[in-house]
Amino acid sequence: MMGIIRKIASKFGLDKAIAFTSSASVLSALGNVISVILVVKYLTGIEQGFYYTFGSIVAIQIFFELGLNGIITQYVAHEVSHLQWESDHNFSGESKYISRLSSLLHFSLKWYVFFASLLIVSLIAIGYFYFNRYNTTGGTVSWVAPWILLAVGTGINLIISPIIAFLQGLGKVKEIARIQLILQIFKLTIVWVGLIAGAKLYVLGLGSFMGILIYTLFIAYKYRKLLANIWQTKIIERVHYRKEIFPYQWKIAISWISGYFVFQLYNPVLFATEGPIVAGQMGMTLAALGGVSSITLAWITTKIPTFSGLIAQKKYIQLDILFNNTVLQTFVLNVILLTGMFAVIFGIRYFNITIEGKHLGDRFLPYLPMLFMMLPILLNHIISAWATYLRCHKKEPMMVLSIAMGIACTLSTVLLGKYYGVLGMTTGYMILCAVSFICTYFIFINNKRKWHQ
Repeated sequence: MMGIIRKIASKFGLDKAIAFTSSASVLSALGNVISVILVVKYLTGIEQGFYYTFGSIVAIQIFFELGLNGIITQYVAHEVSHLQWESDHNFSGESKYISRLSSLLHFSLKWYVFFASLLIVSLIAIGYFYFNRYNTTGGTVSWVAPWILLAVGTGINLIISPIIAFLQGLGKVKEIARIQLILQIFKLTIVWVGLIAGAKLYVLGLGSFMGILIYTLFIAYKYRKLLANIWQTKIIERVHYRKEIFPYQWKIAISWISGYFVFQLYNPVLFATEGPIVAGQMGMTLAALGGVSSITLAWITTKIPTFSGLIAQKKYIQLDILFNNTVLQTFVLNVILLTGMFAVIFGIRYFNITIEGKHLGDRFLPYLPMLFMMLPILLNHIISAWATYLRCHKKEPMMVLSIAMGIACTLSTVLLGKYYGVLGMTTGYMILCAVSFICTYFIFINNKRKWHQ
């Protein structure tokens, strides 16, 4: 039996880092199934709309992170490729590379402390304005205190995120994936217990603070000495933000900000135009699709340090073999998971499964708009893989396309959503994703050929 499992794992390129990362994603996806049941049982359709719209608005943290986490991982991986581990806490090699690592750690922490403070204030203000403006429930939903709790937790988590990105760049991908798996278990437990206990919208903020606790304990216990040694290294050569990071980051930042308008605008628009119930259906469908996407993206994200290291050493043949195998494996897995998701929702509706008289199938989008959101998952996965490959070269050729997609998706979501509802919104999104796929293919092929000459 173990031999068969190993053979299947080998076919899909499943290593320990992917196993832990994807296990966290699988656990999240399976946990979301239980969460969906509990949301249906313990939240009204209106509260469900608030629950998922909270998540979409919190995603504006991307305007404050500005793509720096991914850049930190890539830059650290490039510097570490020139060093050797002496022990679990020290490196050997040219002092300039260790010095550059230290400067990266100093810079990223200062950056995130400042922008996390701005994020907390901004989230509280934006959420207060938005939900007061578009809340048509007549005060039947208690959302103010849960929103403030979630905003503060999101800001503190943002401060921790560069340390996690830094450790991943050091090659601690498997270890980070393991703690993320543990974190997922605790967060799901908090959400489930909170919903059962009647905490309602508070569970999102409580889950966020659980993340803070787990990450803090993990970093303090396992990597305190390593990070302290890097932090205390005398800086004789630094990574210059304006000369090295900013010329790359501003392009990444624009691409990521554009991504917010591509992926996160649906719930706020539907909440404002169709009401919280339809927004809740979109939110629950997107949560299920997000679970599928996060499982398969684990194959790509865990390879970023490896891709970056191979590029730094100009081992392009090995790079392409690894990348092509990874994309093929994850595409097949995506098809299997999406088919399974559709079959489960079909079964729920066919057998008219209810929870205390509430129809579970009614909490998801109708079939056609659901399919129009599923197909872009396949296209966006390949687009994300191509973009990751290119960005590991410390370059961002996707900026113009990202801006165009952000503008087009914003107009499509707002206008088609306003005049044609959720079906018009999802149709426009599917068409735009197909156009983006074709454009990204040519960007990928042309830049790859140019950079590897």
